[in-house]
Amino acid sequence: MRIAVVRETRPGETRVALVPDLVPKLTALGHEVGVEPGAGEAAGFADELYAEAGAGLVDQPLPGAEVVVSVNPLDRDRLHQLREGTITVSFLPVSTSLDLVADLRDLRVTALAMELVPRISRAQSMDALSSQALVSGYRCAIVAAGLLRRFFPLNMTAAGTVQPAQVVVLGAGVAGLQAIATSKRLGAVVQAYDVRAAAAEEIRSVGAKAIDLQLETLEGTGGYAREMDEDRAARQKDALAPYIAGADALITTAAVPGRRAPLLVTAAMVEAMKPGSVVVDLASESGGNVEGSVPGKVLRIGHAQVWGGDNVPSQMPGPASSLYAQNVVNLLALMSHEGDVVPDFDDEVVVGACVTHAGEVRHAPTREAIEGPAPAPVVTPGAPSEALPPEDQLDPTDPSEERS
Repeated sequence: MRIAVVRETRPGETRVALVPDLVPKLTALGHEVGVEPGAGEAAGFADELYAEAGAGLVDQPLPGAEVVVSVNPLDRDRLHQLREGTITVSFLPVSTSLDLVADLRDLRVTALAMELVPRISRAQSMDALSSQALVSGYRCAIVAAGLLRRFFPLNMTAAGTVQPAQVVVLGAGVAGLQAIATSKRLGAVVQAYDVRAAAAEEIRSVGAKAIDLQLETLEGTGGYAREMDEDRAARQKDALAPYIAGADALITTAAVPGRRAPLLVTAAMVEAMKPGSVVVDLASESGGNVEGSVPGKVLRIGHAQVWGGDNVPSQMPGPASSLYAQNVVNLLALMSHEGDVVPDFDDEVVVGACVTHAGEVRHAPTREAIEGPAPAPVVTPGAPSEALPPEDQLDPTDPSEERS
């Protein structure tokens, strides 16, 4: 099939959905790869590298494409260049893209969202959220070290001893653990906190001390924490305050895709930090873990510099593109059969990632947001239930039957 790799149009986006090294993996599956000129330039991949890898350079790749891969979803103008039945693979933030999803449905495009790939063992190689979080977590630690006007590591010299920086990380998902590990490699003393019970052991496994606030844990689904109520949030802020006040650098990474990031740190807590301290808020783009942080800006709150993350993986476009491209290629390989890309809707990975197909919105929460809740089934009084076989239905004449 003809797979198109397009140049990204989102302002500030430097990643590309396919890197030259992975073109042969797709051609070996029987596919043709067409790359829009300049698609990889911002990530450091010249057009010549794609040509040498076996891809064609196509000025208008969309009209003839059967599969389109990108980092961000195509804008509405470019969507209308697609033929019915085209498959798109990209990140697709459904909760904030309802009009776009409706267009995909009406154009009868099969749209697969990389952030909806189920977080199960056999889909780990397709988990783009984790691969990009890895980049973001590393970048956060480097930013903190760059902004902090002191050493991260301990230094013992004839002139005296320079104590190591004290770093606190909030959130111990993929990004948080990478921020912890990188800060440790740079020589800082690191403490970290996460509301999930399993996180303490993960924090210790990368060399940091797990902060124990003596509060109830909040286990959620899919590896994420569940939302906390106002009382729990207030008690957590009070318990975290002394740790944050003593930190030279605070890194916050708590976020759940499709939802507003939880507010973990108030402006008053930042104002209590010592002069020269640094705050790095990776979640700034989705509402912020730190009150007052602004995506893409470095502000001063009290004595601290506060850095707000904005499309952080794009700040390291080469490795971010390589990791994302491998996720995309693995998903396409899963659906490839004798030179075709054929989504198998009996496969839980495909079903989980699919947003639209054949004129329908397949992702249930998005379908309900666009079309409203499905009507309740009409039940005729006295009629047997269709959901139960006759032998499992209650006998209305038998007083011993239990009813709920």
